[in-house]
Amino acid sequence: MNAVNGNTGNGARRTYKLMIVDDSNIMRRRIERSQNFEELEVVGTASNGVEALELFKKMDPDLVTMDLTMPQMDGIECIENLVKLKPAVRILVISALADKATAVEAMEKGANGFLNKPFTDRQLNEAIAELIR
Repeated sequence: MNAVNGNTGNGARRTYKLMIVDDSNIMRRRIERSQNFEELEVVGTASNGVEALELFKKMDPDLVTMDLTMPQMDGIECIENLVKLKPAVRILVISALADKATAVEAMEKGANGFLNKPFTDRQLNEAIAELIR
C-alpha cells in the first residue's frame, strides 16, 4: 500500500480519503491493491451499507467505491444516505449489475461514476481519475 503524506517537496498536494464498500472481501482487497494514486488514502472498508454509513460518519471520506447488491442495505439506499451526509462526496459505483436502469438510478441518487464488474486495473484507475479531477 502507498504511503500518503499529502505534502510532497513541491507544494501542497491534496490527499483524498477513500472508503471501499463491497460485500466481497476479495473485491475490497482488489480495489485497495489495484488503485495506484499516491493522493488516495484508504481510510476504511465496509461489507454492507449499514457498516458504510457508520464508517462514513467516523472517517469522512472524499471518495467512495460502492457495490450495489449487499445485505442489510443495498448500494442505492446507501448512496442516497451518504449524499445527504456530505453532498460533495464522490461515489464510484462498482457493480456486476450492468443494466442501464440501475446505473441511471445510482446516478440520480448521487453517484458520480459507474464501473462494471469484472474490470481491469486500468479501468478502475481511469474511473477513479475521473472522480478526483
